Amino acid sequence: MPTYTFQSGERLKSRKVIGSLFKEGKSFGQYPLRVIYMPVKERRSAFPAQFTVSVPRKKFPRAVARNRIRRQMREAWRLNKHQLYRALKGQEQQYAIMVIYVAKEALPYAEIERAMRQLIRRLGKQERRGEREMG
Repeated sequence: MPTYTFQSGERLKSRKVIGSLFKEGKSFGQYPLRVIYMPVKERRSAFPAQFTVSVPRKKFPRAVARNRIRRQMREAWRLNKHQLYRALKGQEQQYAIMVIYVAKEALPYAEIERAMRQLIRRLGKQERRGEREMG
């Protein structure tokens, strides 16, 4: 049974890694979310992926709205990340993942979770495909 916790080792906090995500990372969108991801050169924790979220201040000037969307995105990740972890099982590689909220308005949690589920599924498929091409 998967654990539905979001521990500090799973959080992506390194400014250096986040900066390199924007320079070297691959990305794709799943409305209302956009994901940027890349393999990390040196493993920073025991988890297969480190994750962070971003909600633009330009679209949501009030901190209350930004924080609510961030919480919803983290909750959707927390409940569905086990699917990605299952897909990445057995890999030595760790991934840095950033999810950005791109919609212009705050959407209901159900839509955010649906998009997160699809995004995680696509991410797992792409990484398995990338591993086969390398190996």
